[in-house]
Amino acid sequence: MPESPRWLVMQGRLGEAKRVLQRTSDSSEEADLRLADIKSAAGIPDTCNDEVVTVTRQKSHGEGVWRELLLHPTPAVRHVLIAAVGIHFFQQASGIDAVVLYSPHIFEKAGVKSSDHKLLATIAVGFCKTVFILVSTFFLDRVGRRPLLLTSVAGMIISLTALASGLTIIDHSSEKMTWAIGLCIAMTLTFVASFSIGLGPIAWVYSSEIFPLRLRAQGASIGVGVNRATSGLITMTFLSLSKGITIGGAFFLYAAVAAIAWAFFFTALPETQGRTLEDMQGLFGSLTGWRAVARKLKMEAIEDGKHHGDGGDGGGHVQLATNGRADYPNQI
Repeated sequence: MPESPRWLVMQGRLGEAKRVLQRTSDSSEEADLRLADIKSAAGIPDTCNDEVVTVTRQKSHGEGVWRELLLHPTPAVRHVLIAAVGIHFFQQASGIDAVVLYSPHIFEKAGVKSSDHKLLATIAVGFCKTVFILVSTFFLDRVGRRPLLLTSVAGMIISLTALASGLTIIDHSSEKMTWAIGLCIAMTLTFVASFSIGLGPIAWVYSSEIFPLRLRAQGASIGVGVNRATSGLITMTFLSLSKGITIGGAFFLYAAVAAIAWAFFFTALPETQGRTLEDMQGLFGSLTGWRAVARKLKMEAIEDGKHHGDGGDGGGHVQLATNGRADYPNQI
């Protein structure tokens, strides 16, 4: 694992940064364009091509960063922070750890009494989670973050609601209901699959893409802290919650949280596919007004595609433009 090229540029180690970009880019031209973007963000002239340069630094690498993030954020930084914290919070608040960690308890409540059958069902949960995370790696850059995220959360809402309904029916029935047991197992697997194909991986991808270079380390740490704190809260309260409002009521609650999450993602999270970190400042800035900026960027991308002779094929893919941006205008 090499050092991040952005960090290397901030240390003035341009030669090393260029070599890392050449290893991780599709072509030397793309590496040069990405390096130019990073140098511009770091305040280094594009004409400077020395192996090592002197970079003017603040007295402390983190000086003013927390103030800019939390006390005096610009509209763009505030929007980015809300998006990052929100996606990490809702990733865990929708109950994924409760389902994965307490799946034997859930299956027992659903009517699966055999230890072997509970073990097999629990293994199926882990297998399903792994397979669909792998599936998401093939669709993330093809479909885009936003469509995959919204589809994923919609699947979670439906499966949580169905799971809660099945558990409630079983809880109020004195007879063994095979169809309800099957429904609960199927909806548990569907929930895990829906989470793993979208919200699970996208929370980490999205939050790492949107912070500006100078705020990325501290901003990402806030997101991770919220993620882990919410995970701990859900894990420690699930059993008490299921006893207090029944296990079906707990999953109805998680379904409601997932519905709020869908509304938040739809309203506040723009598409970031094909955007560099340096592009995000223009896209973020208004929780509800970002669509106008997205439309403008889409038109610019189409014009760039026409200028490069690639705008008339109807495929929606625009080649890497001179500003170092690989845009997919149909996915905004």
